[in-house]
Amino acid sequence: MKLNELTIKQAQEGLRKKEFSAVELAQACLDRIAELNDTLNVFLTVTAHEALEQAQKVDESIATGEDIAPLAGIPMSIKDIVVTKGIRTTAASKILENYIPPYSATVYQKLIDDGAVMLGKVNLDEFAHGASTENSAFGPTKNPWDTSRVPGGSSGGSAASVSADMCLFSIGTDTGGSIRFPAGFCSVVGVKPSYGRCSRLGLIAMTSSTDVPGPIAKTVEDSAIVLSRIAGCDHRDATTVDREVPDYEKELSRDMKGMKIGIVEEFLSDGIEQDVKHIIEQAIDQLSKMGAEIISLSLPTVPYAMAVYYVITPSEISSNLARFDGIRFGTSRHDQAKDLLDGYKRTRGEGFGAEAKRRIMMGTYALSSGYYDAYYRKAQKVRTKIVQEFQHAFSQVSAVVTPVSPHIPFKIGEKATDPVAMYLEDIYMSPPSLAGLPALSVPAGFIEKDGKQLPVGLQIIGPQFEEARILRVAHQYQMATPWHLQKPSLMTS
Repeated sequence: MKLNELTIKQAQEGLRKKEFSAVELAQACLDRIAELNDTLNVFLTVTAHEALEQAQKVDESIATGEDIAPLAGIPMSIKDIVVTKGIRTTAASKILENYIPPYSATVYQKLIDDGAVMLGKVNLDEFAHGASTENSAFGPTKNPWDTSRVPGGSSGGSAASVSADMCLFSIGTDTGGSIRFPAGFCSVVGVKPSYGRCSRLGLIAMTSSTDVPGPIAKTVEDSAIVLSRIAGCDHRDATTVDREVPDYEKELSRDMKGMKIGIVEEFLSDGIEQDVKHIIEQAIDQLSKMGAEIISLSLPTVPYAMAVYYVITPSEISSNLARFDGIRFGTSRHDQAKDLLDGYKRTRGEGFGAEAKRRIMMGTYALSSGYYDAYYRKAQKVRTKIVQEFQHAFSQVSAVVTPVSPHIPFKIGEKATDPVAMYLEDIYMSPPSLAGLPALSVPAGFIEKDGKQLPVGLQIIGPQFEEARILRVAHQYQMATPWHLQKPSLMTS
């Protein structure tokens, strides 16, 4: 096995036993990036020099017998919406094409302080607006399992970088499915923590009431290791909760016996492809064989979650993107303008892509005088109802499982001209996001299409702040199935 193909757990052991150095591990990943990035368009910025310097420091610590931190020497990628001091952060938008942040996001800084090795910043849908990573101003990322297909989004670069063994883990962000969806499409593990579990400081805001950072990794065990390091209260982020962070890795070994797993009737009825449904049913059978009791649930308000999400999200986007005006930072066209208003128009007109403009206009309309009560306030009321239905469900079951997507990864360009079809990609992802719940995607199988094996993901949802519970279910399922062991066969172009 090549060094870049290792899991975090395997790499930890190898570094401690001095079977290889952190520099060798980082270089193996950098070589893989050089081999595949032109094909997949994953990394927008590669920080090779910084990575090797960080790795060298870890090797020096190991050589002196120092007890290193859990992620010391482990190569990672970072979604390019997480600010990194002194390193270009674009949000995959022309309006921030050359932005160099003066500070770092809390989750990133925690990892750097732990000794993790940053390989670079990876592609996404512009400002995280999308489900395919086609909305990037720097071109779409391609799925390692079939380069004619999307990797999912918006954290498509993060998922693809892990799936293609360009790094050992990545940090993405999830607003309405942006970690879980690409993890499902790329056959890796993606964890959306509860809202308030991890600091949002330094995330370029999309939807402030649902944005959360989280790990994408090769295994559930690796995800638990990373989540343990980035979770916790941040006094600079008032939305984080001062609550003890469990030892997620320790919780993984507990079996499934006695657990009650809920199946949402509305998620397995209309709209799901039969092959996908069959794989999800097999996954449910596997959970049952492992000792879980399967219970059918109904969440009658869930079908309205998409409508709610696409009122609340554009509304918050409209507010959050107002700061990108060409005055304080980022791309500016004011030097070409005849007056201040013309400068705003030129800067935002040229700097924002079509999807960002679409969401700004939708959100501004929903918040405007005469429409606020009809749209935004009503959406928030339905959101409260969704929260209440999940609370009732978790009084009956330990966790809920659903598909990640109703279909396999679609072709690049297939839905590019149909925004509504693209919005519907979040159909299974947005309900737990609106409710602030922890949820993850774990590989559940493959469907053969056009001679390629295309991944299917299983979503596991838990009560708020019960990340340990869903990680436990996912780990036990993963240990009983072979799907995470399969790798995409990639050819350079």
